[in-house]
Amino acid sequence: MQHSSQLNRRQWLAATAGTASLAAFTGLRDVHAARTPQLRVAAILTEFTYRSHAHVILENFLKPYYFNGQITDPGMNVVGIYVDQFPKGRDMARDVARQFQIPIFPTIAEALQVGGKELAVDGVLSIGEHGNYPDNERGVKMYPRKRFFDEIVSVFRKSGRVVPLFNDKHLSYRWDWSAEMMDVARELKIPFMAGSSVPLAQRQPAVEIPAGSVIEEAVAVHGGPIEIYDFHGLELLQSMVEARRGGETGVAEIQLITGDAVWQAAVDGLWSLPLAEAAMWSNGQKPTGPLRDFIEPKDGKKHPVHAILIKYRDGLRGTVLRIGDDHARWKFACRLAGKPEPLATSFYNGPWQNRNLFKALSHAIQCHIRDKRAPYPVERTHLVTGMLAAAMESNFEKHRKVSTPHLEIAYQPRDYRAMREMGATWKIITEDLPQPPGIDPGGPAAPR
Repeated sequence: MQHSSQLNRRQWLAATAGTASLAAFTGLRDVHAARTPQLRVAAILTEFTYRSHAHVILENFLKPYYFNGQITDPGMNVVGIYVDQFPKGRDMARDVARQFQIPIFPTIAEALQVGGKELAVDGVLSIGEHGNYPDNERGVKMYPRKRFFDEIVSVFRKSGRVVPLFNDKHLSYRWDWSAEMMDVARELKIPFMAGSSVPLAQRQPAVEIPAGSVIEEAVAVHGGPIEIYDFHGLELLQSMVEARRGGETGVAEIQLITGDAVWQAAVDGLWSLPLAEAAMWSNGQKPTGPLRDFIEPKDGKKHPVHAILIKYRDGLRGTVLRIGDDHARWKFACRLAGKPEPLATSFYNGPWQNRNLFKALSHAIQCHIRDKRAPYPVERTHLVTGMLAAAMESNFEKHRKVSTPHLEIAYQPRDYRAMREMGATWKIITEDLPQPPGIDPGGPAAPR
């Protein structure tokens, strides 16, 4: 397949200058684009459908977007795409490829080589989320993230060089594959980044855990399905507690419990109900009654509850609690030694459900590709991958406690505040703005 020419940034701005959402680009404030040439990126996707991860990440690579209230040029050219599945009637990949003159290649290797014989890009996005894939015996979707990784690495080895790689969400549904991926990344010195968008969301209130704090217990609360949202809850929890004194040392034991057992465990002192309540109402909402009796306001229903109980190797207790059915519910609270009141916050992802979470994540990925260094440790997501796999094992084996000596994973956190949305964007993209279709990061013209 012959490589189709891409629109460069100047051509694209000229072609789109008449649209209302891009009217502000004449006053573009973009430090990176001013000093750095466009970097070439390949995108490896399971599927490209509306509001899939491929959609909500790539739209911030194909067009300028808002980050912390400023229009940000991605400084990237997506030059090759591989798509594993094209769902009938829902696929966006072909239309987007035509719109932005990006070739879709039949293999991962060809996408990275852009039709040539060796690696021809500066960075790779591996987005293995969404699509029609079978479940394993634990009810976990077997996304092909490890297969994507292996085929990407094969091109790296053949070409004798590596480029920054981003793996969306956790590394694999299998712990041994996650460990293998980490080993290969270290061996080849691949700049490797992975993880959730949630830790980058605006905190309401704007709390920080002081570095080196002694955290006695922590709770994260979400409102989504088992496993696929537990991942985000675990990553949210981990992104906060890794700041504790001594850094991260790993996890000793995990148990997933459901229904009445969740509330009995609170009575037995295995997790803190007051901390969960502090998290749940941290953004100024008024309590509606006991958390056990919580009714989801949007549908007036009571939804199933489950909890992941985590015993860290250093003695910290952590809990990820599913309450209600609100996929934009991301909460956290912890108790610091010597502090009588809990530290609690909500993670606000902006309008349009979770779509706008991916602005900050896309910005972080772009910094990763430019700087050849992940803005936060990939070990966080590697640990969370193992925690999630252990939780699903516990659930499958009638909620037994699962010992996790293999999760003796130590790492030191990094200050990633520069990657986080602090709230200025939501003064521009507001709740009353309709969600745009297609590839459109959204928002009216920025003030000059």
